[in-house]
Amino acid sequence: MTIDYNAKMEEKQDVTQVYNTDPLIVRSHYEIDYIHSYAQDSEFFRALGKKKLMGSKCKKCGYTYATPRGHCMMCGSETEWYELPTTGRIHTFTTCYFGSEAFLDQTPFHLIMVEFEGVDSLFMSRIIGVSAEDLKIGMKVRAKFKRNLEFSPTDVYFVPVKENE
Repeated sequence: MTIDYNAKMEEKQDVTQVYNTDPLIVRSHYEIDYIHSYAQDSEFFRALGKKKLMGSKCKKCGYTYATPRGHCMMCGSETEWYELPTTGRIHTFTTCYFGSEAFLDQTPFHLIMVEFEGVDSLFMSRIIGVSAEDLKIGMKVRAKFKRNLEFSPTDVYFVPVKENE
């Protein structure tokens, strides 16, 4: 048996940075490749590349969702894909002054809940091209799609539409 009473753990100098000690504020970088499946929601993300929005419609009661659902929240029945319109109106909105790491450099940004005619639930997305002062409930908006897909919910965003369009 060999025992090393002087053994030391390898240390790296560039891993952690301390900004303050009271309270303790530490910066640590973390990165990981995450492999996952969109499973039943895959069609929603594929459709974004075709400049389409896909929601779900209950096969039994007909309730329409602006977001993918495998089963109806009203009656529990299976749903089927349902193509949503690409224009709607702002139901409500908020301005985000803080975001996750991926969106921090884009703050402030505006999130809207879009209501589509004939659809029973709302769709959350970003809106660009309008200031916070000019955002209005009921404002007509149109979906736009990123050309270079990331297969992410942020591949679709909205812009204001002139009322006479």
